[in-house]
Amino acid sequence: MTIFKRISIMIGLLLVTTTMAFADVKTHKTAFHVDESDPKVMNMALNNVQNVSNYYAGKGEKVIIELVAYGPGMNMFVKGKSPDEERISVMSMSIDDLQFSACGNTHRKMSEKAGKDVALIDGVGIVPSGVVRLVELQEQGYAYVRP
Repeated sequence: MTIFKRISIMIGLLLVTTTMAFADVKTHKTAFHVDESDPKVMNMALNNVQNVSNYYAGKGEKVIIELVAYGPGMNMFVKGKSPDEERISVMSMSIDDLQFSACGNTHRKMSEKAGKDVALIDGVGIVPSGVVRLVELQEQGYAYVRP
């Protein structure tokens, strides 16, 4: 067998082994829910997100996290009003597979009441309905957490 064939076989085996190792990594999915304008609840939710992320990263496992806020809880996502604005911005950039989702229904009502579009913190997305989004996530197998 030529050296080229040996090297090709070794590279092929290495690729198969590496692919199998990545395929075995367990993926967890967690949905967090905030519907209160209480800074303690908001902070606890963010602490929970960070703790879950750290825990699974420490085990070498993947976790997909989505924090959904609606109703009074939307205040945690309002630019200039959120008690956790800087923390949310940092977390959205530093934690892989973390999504912050604002309820479109609540956002629309807040904007109508304010007479202008209510600005949200960078890194926060809008979903049509916070409640529906939580239902969808649970249907997709996400664990549900309400701090």
